[in-house]
Amino acid sequence: MYSKTFQQPQQTGKRTLRKRRPERSYMMTSTTSPSLRVAVAEWVPWTKVTQANTSLSIAGPMANLLFILASRLGFEYKLVTTPDGVWGAPDANGTWNGLLGLLQRQEVEASLGPFGVTHQREQVCDFSYPFHSVNMAILMIRPTMQSDVAGFLLPFTYVVWLLTLVSLVAMVVVMARVATAEASLYNTRNSNSMAKAAIWGLKAFHSGSGVFTVWGKCAACSEWLPPHDAGRVLVTTWLLASLVFMSSYSGILTAMLTVPRVTIPIDSLADLVAQNDLPWRLEAGSMMFQYFQEAEDGVRRKVFRGISGTIPDCYAAREDIATGVYAAICDRTTMRKAMSWDFSTSGQCHLYMSREDVYTNVPVAMAFRINSTYRAQADQIQCLRPPAADRSEGIAALDIEALAGCFLVLAGGLAAATLAFLVEAMGSWCCSS
Repeated sequence: MYSKTFQQPQQTGKRTLRKRRPERSYMMTSTTSPSLRVAVAEWVPWTKVTQANTSLSIAGPMANLLFILASRLGFEYKLVTTPDGVWGAPDANGTWNGLLGLLQRQEVEASLGPFGVTHQREQVCDFSYPFHSVNMAILMIRPTMQSDVAGFLLPFTYVVWLLTLVSLVAMVVVMARVATAEASLYNTRNSNSMAKAAIWGLKAFHSGSGVFTVWGKCAACSEWLPPHDAGRVLVTTWLLASLVFMSSYSGILTAMLTVPRVTIPIDSLADLVAQNDLPWRLEAGSMMFQYFQEAEDGVRRKVFRGISGTIPDCYAAREDIATGVYAAICDRTTMRKAMSWDFSTSGQCHLYMSREDVYTNVPVAMAFRINSTYRAQADQIQCLRPPAADRSEGIAALDIEALAGCFLVLAGGLAAATLAFLVEAMGSWCCSS
């Protein structure tokens, strides 16, 4: 009824690599069973589609599911696909394209998918019980450590640097005014007060990380300190602030140079739309494409307006993503498969998944045409039914297994009472004898 091909373990010299569960690939053969048209599209690792001339074959978990359905429900199937190979989205005239378009036009009995279940898609097809849920995130090239020419500015924010510069200018102006006022008060000569104040401010700033000198007691320092007390109080105040500033700067800079950090530029949708270095793409005809296309809020709307194109799926575009051509939004299951391929082929990790999910808990299911008689039958198969569906309907009489605990407690109590009676009887017999 079905032809099955199995992959043999790879041989490397005399050593056999670890055996993996064989993948089965299914194709239709002639039979007298009802023949159904089933639409398929590739979504690794769920479905791997291979086309040889005009015939299609599939492998993966969804291929196994289709084999179970065909065996249990007694039908044969012919695999078909669409030229665009997309899942499907509504066109401007209300009709759907892709696999969902085939279901809407009832050109196929079912589509393997699996599809992300949405309310809009439920208008053109009937979904089976969801058998899995996926989380969507951003897949991109793995960030690496990069040298920064302006790294010496990183210990402080730009606001701190700006306030420090403003403070220095303000302190120089105030010291120049104070020096001029003190010269007039003490009838001393004062020339170039602004230049001297600038030297005092810069010298104090430079000395903030060295010797802290108050009131000019140090002979080497007294040459550049103001000659009177008011000016020296200002220099001392600025010297104290400089000490804190320079100590913090040198400590943070040393720590940053000792422990290199890798900056993650994109870890959320907000990070994605805020940068211009890495373009991004969406999977054509996917649920996420439709989700962002219909979004009205700022960030999600910017995601759709800023896309540089579409891709068939993240696994098909894994090489471009790994080399930094663009980032993509897709499910974490496919991301892990792409990362496994990357490490298996290169021995290194070139891909990175964002920490923040773009969309969480998307239920996925197989799709049938509306009012298909096979959908209800498929839902009764154990592998598609949720665990809650295994409960019996209505109120059933309790059997011995349900009350086994109560009977065991009763038996234990009787045994304990019998033992206590025997002990009492033996004690009474000993006393009487």
